[in-house]
Amino acid sequence: MHDDRRLIEDRLGRVLMERIMPAVYPESVPLTASIWVAPDEPVPVAEGLAAPRTPIRSGAPWGAPWGTSWLTVEGTVPAEWAGKTVEAIIDLGFDRNMTGFQCEGLVYRPDGSPVKGLHPRNQWVRVAAPAVGGEQVLLHVEAASNPIIPFFAPNALGDKLTAGTEPQYRLGRMDLAVLDEEVWNLVLDLEVLGELMHEMPEDPARRFTIVRAIERALDAVDLQNVNATAAAARACLADVLATPAIPSAHLISAVGHAHIDSAWLWPLRETVRKVARTTANMTALLADEPEFVFTMSQAAQYDFIKRHRPEVYAKVKEAVAAGRFVPTGGMWVEADTNMPGSEAMARQFVHGKRFFLEEFGVDNQEVWLPDTFGFAAGLPQIIKAAGAKWLLTQKISWSQINKFPHHTFLWEGVDGTRIFTHFPPVDTYNCTMHGREIAHAARNFKDKGRASRSLAPTGWGDGGGGTTREMVAKAARMKSLEGSPKVFWDKPAEFFAKAEAEYQNPPVWVGELYLELHRGTLTSQSKTKQGNRRSEHLLREAELWAATATVRKNLEYPYAALDRLWKTVLLHQFHDILPGSSIAWVHREAEQTYAVVAEELTALIERAKWVLGGERVGPNAFNPAPHVWRSIPAGAAGPVAAARPCAVTERTGGGYVLDNGLLQVEVDARGLVVSVFDVEHLRETLPPGSVANLLQLHPDLPNSWDAWDVDIFYRNRVTDLTDAEFVVAEPDSGVVRIGRSFGSSTVEQTLTLHEWALEIETSVDWHETEKFLKLAFPLDIHADRYASETQFGHLFRPTHTNTSWEYAKFEACAHRFVHFAEPGWGVALVNDATYGHDVTRTVRADGGTTTTVRASLLRAPRFPDPQTDHGVHHFRHSLLPGAAIGDAVNAGYRVNLTPPTPGVAETVEPLFVVDNDAVVTSAVKLADDGSGDVVLRVYEAQGGRASALVTPGFDAAGFQVCDLLERPLPADTSASPEDVAVRLRLRPFQLVTLRFARSVAAE
Repeated sequence: MHDDRRLIEDRLGRVLMERIMPAVYPESVPLTASIWVAPDEPVPVAEGLAAPRTPIRSGAPWGAPWGTSWLTVEGTVPAEWAGKTVEAIIDLGFDRNMTGFQCEGLVYRPDGSPVKGLHPRNQWVRVAAPAVGGEQVLLHVEAASNPIIPFFAPNALGDKLTAGTEPQYRLGRMDLAVLDEEVWNLVLDLEVLGELMHEMPEDPARRFTIVRAIERALDAVDLQNVNATAAAARACLADVLATPAIPSAHLISAVGHAHIDSAWLWPLRETVRKVARTTANMTALLADEPEFVFTMSQAAQYDFIKRHRPEVYAKVKEAVAAGRFVPTGGMWVEADTNMPGSEAMARQFVHGKRFFLEEFGVDNQEVWLPDTFGFAAGLPQIIKAAGAKWLLTQKISWSQINKFPHHTFLWEGVDGTRIFTHFPPVDTYNCTMHGREIAHAARNFKDKGRASRSLAPTGWGDGGGGTTREMVAKAARMKSLEGSPKVFWDKPAEFFAKAEAEYQNPPVWVGELYLELHRGTLTSQSKTKQGNRRSEHLLREAELWAATATVRKNLEYPYAALDRLWKTVLLHQFHDILPGSSIAWVHREAEQTYAVVAEELTALIERAKWVLGGERVGPNAFNPAPHVWRSIPAGAAGPVAAARPCAVTERTGGGYVLDNGLLQVEVDARGLVVSVFDVEHLRETLPPGSVANLLQLHPDLPNSWDAWDVDIFYRNRVTDLTDAEFVVAEPDSGVVRIGRSFGSSTVEQTLTLHEWALEIETSVDWHETEKFLKLAFPLDIHADRYASETQFGHLFRPTHTNTSWEYAKFEACAHRFVHFAEPGWGVALVNDATYGHDVTRTVRADGGTTTTVRASLLRAPRFPDPQTDHGVHHFRHSLLPGAAIGDAVNAGYRVNLTPPTPGVAETVEPLFVVDNDAVVTSAVKLADDGSGDVVLRVYEAQGGRASALVTPGFDAAGFQVCDLLERPLPADTSASPEDVAVRLRLRPFQLVTLRFARSVAAE
């Protein structure tokens, strides 16, 4: 037989597109439209519905960037349409290929009740089925004219302040139309079979069977009267659609989904409406499709609609109660997991899970993070401590160099906790049920022979939209279809339970899940990162001193304020806000928000301090750190020990020498550090002939994803910034100041000795474009690995590039410190607000090894914010020669917390005394339930076994070991009573939460 498959395939493409699809709506009449343009920000629904309208026609321009318009469409169902299915078609001017990234709408009835959302792939609103002739149609649409932000093209559309007023769109089709459901189903029959056919090998008989069935169906269609012949065409396809899948077919759990970035190419205020549109759409679809299940993560987004769109939220709650709309993930937002600090990462789960428990009675076991840019090695323990046990993500499939070897596996964190983890092999969190995606999932699945199932998050996402009725219909056809995986709707927890039961001994991946992409997110938008870091530490202090003041002085604990402020900070840890990959509007607002957060928290802290410390003048100071600082016990107030004096003298050959008896630091005439000598160990920190405190400037134009990516070729060119405009000493204050200029920018630095540390404060007035600024410290240390702080511990990364996996980590994340060590001696570099860094090693001519660490200070990408980071920035770094890992931990807190400054009269005893510095206090607070119980969270910070005695500084009526939500855990051998104290015996990096009841007398 002649092979005419290509001829038939091409014929299918044309006939389907040009003749069959247009016949889905065979009859239509225009709707009358009118519009009201809101003057500025979105208005309440009642105001939008009541506002006066002016007429507008299809084809008319509308919608200034970031504007809101209220459209009203009206019409009458023709008498001859009685008994038919009638829909309104409302096209706001959509680009079909930009779902979630442009104009969108939420449809309301005249009484203000929501109907559904509109987006480019979902423009219909059901009017009647069956219709009544003469029926009046009146619908209102809250339409958002969000501009399409051109990818990788610098533009001013990313901020309402610069976007202008030029209309972005023209109204498209605005009709009442008859839906021919037979033709609609024929389209889906042909799409499913055509897509399946293209994914099959060319030789099997099944492919030929499908080809011939499609040929017969196309022959049966009268191209001049598709509607009359659609049923006959479908009959030609019935047998091939009814042939069941083979028993060993891959199983795909489809989960209705709409990934909604809490901010990205739109501001937070627009996300409120995106969530409302999508959830209205999904509750409507759930009502029409009995097998469909939809899931949504991010408790903050539920809270958005609860507060701003209660009419939509009511439908969501109803669908959740019915088990069809599934809250998942258990986090406040789908956060970045690399940069949030220990407590912040814990509170993502505390606030997320508590919201779902209180609102819906749902206690999530699964964590849902499909789009997060890699995963810190401390996360598994946090997941377990929050009462969850499963993790889903997808983004690791984007890695540039190495392909991850598993799709279902156990992920082991720094403390040994293992979490059952799944990467959907469909390789997208926006699956559309296209045959190409479904076939790829089955082919790509790496655990064949040991496991048989995977998950497919299904629906338009990023900017929302969700699952469409067409996706549901396609899934129904693939429920059991020969040549295809079996597709069925599932809840995430149901998928995980089945996958875990099936795969009894999955492989193990130890350590971080590093994404070999988007490395620039560790540096972009410095002020957002600084705001986050500062807020995390202020929250720690506010809880500590407020709890102490409540227990000691009966001050009212600010439950509501702390809850609100935590949620604000957690929201801004979303994986496109904290990473610096959002439009200018988002980061402008974030900077303003962090300033307000800092002001409120500072007020809470000061109020508690003055209540505790009495008069506002005195010799005592507060120490918020988890270790003794300037002679003050941890979490207490007491006299401040004098700082060690530092002598500043002129250096032979130019420059200055700083000497405090512990360290001797030489700064040359260029303001570069040429020696850091550890007096106690008689050891030089820097390699011979090298310089530290070296600012280095690189060109930085990645191949794509400007704000996200740093490509390794940036290292091919570097400019050392060695010219100084001034290098001056201030002997009275013991500092050296340095000034430099380069390009359009200036730098001022202050060098100070603080006990065992050289502290460097760097202020940069940054006005570069597509540049990358680093601060380099070469170290005379031989180490094949180094430690980076992560949540509740640290992880080790290699300093070499033996394999492609190590080579790929040319830019990595650390929290407050990195640490390098030889036996008996180490060096730490501590920071107050940077995350990105790189480490390289070379062997010198003298045989010694130079290990260089460089802190990443600033970038200057132009997309999506063309003015990224322009302005003044302040950084603080501390170099600690002779430091053990515990010294690095302590210095990390010291550099980031408020320094002890004399100022109150009374001493204050700590609420808890922990007698082992390796056991670090992460939080001291009152229990969230308002009981008055005191909560202490600690972790082992040095990577070894630790025993510690925890002694409460108040009358405790007993204690419980709890999870992160402060719920009692079953018997835990890590904590046992010892007189009035608690004895802890901790594994490396183990996290423990203790809840102490206060005696009645204490209250």
